[in-house]
Amino acid sequence: MLKIGLVGFGFMGRMHFDNYVRLQQEGVPIELVAICDIRIEELKNGSTWGNIATEQSVYDLTPYRLYDNIDDMLANEELDIVDLALPTPIHADYSCRLLEEGKHVFCEKPIALTSAEGYRMAETARLTGNKLMIGQCLRFWPAYELLKECVEDKRFGEVVSGNFFRGGASPQGWFMDGEQSGGCMVDMHVHDTDVIHWLFGPPTHVSTLARNNVPKSAYDTVSTNYAYPDGKVINAQADWTLQGDFGFSMTYRVNFEKGNLVFNGDTVKVNPEDAAGFVADLPDDRGYYRELRYFVESIINDTEITICTPESAAKSLEIIEAEIKSADNKGMLQPIA
Repeated sequence: MLKIGLVGFGFMGRMHFDNYVRLQQEGVPIELVAICDIRIEELKNGSTWGNIATEQSVYDLTPYRLYDNIDDMLANEELDIVDLALPTPIHADYSCRLLEEGKHVFCEKPIALTSAEGYRMAETARLTGNKLMIGQCLRFWPAYELLKECVEDKRFGEVVSGNFFRGGASPQGWFMDGEQSGGCMVDMHVHDTDVIHWLFGPPTHVSTLARNNVPKSAYDTVSTNYAYPDGKVINAQADWTLQGDFGFSMTYRVNFEKGNLVFNGDTVKVNPEDAAGFVADLPDDRGYYRELRYFVESIINDTEITICTPESAAKSLEIIEAEIKSADNKGMLQPIA
């Protein structure tokens, strides 16, 4: 039985909590035993902000041992896995420390605030032999998994063009401090940059236009073009200033030589050129559940993590850093190292 400690009980911490409980109920040999947050007394009795609803707004945490200090939790608990749902600037130090102490680590995205820190995390996992996975959940989201299959098996030929979008209201708290979150580009736009990297490999160059509407925040609206040797036209946009009743949206439109896929509103419409279009039959599970199941099963079965390696997550952040440089220079073409 793998013992799990969850560090951070904000929106993503609660999302992970929901899915660990589900996995336990399904008979996966894990047990969530401890939850740690510096504001645990406040958070255990209140709701938190997020762009996708968690299972509950207020949680009954009486079955779990609660801590407001990670050192106390580690001193008092025999843990196999630590799940880090913490602010981005402390991902690297905590991940490396825990890996060196013999723990397997699931770390929420982005991997770190800089790609250099991300690569340090990946190297620490390699040297210790303990597993580290980053929560780049789109790699496990059914709509994006289908797109990946179509890209790889070429059932509609080669990709000609694609557009990806993600947007919603401005986040709360530390996210609005660009020095802490990296702004929309590092925290939100990284999802689509990562999935483009996963689908097509790293681009050769990027060109980015972006703006900032909020004091202390980094860029909060972004549009990036990704250059590839075969000339396909790929763009991703993100905007976390969509207030009012907009809600949250993530979409894609990818055109192949012989058809296209359009993802919008939780459905994927497949439009082959030589047949009638249809709505794809996809699993109901979100990527949050599927990524955690994959991670714990890789530990249970001692199998290699291949879908979302820490090295690939660090490379996605390296691409984001090139996008930021391009935006700083009004869209100047920026090479990817």
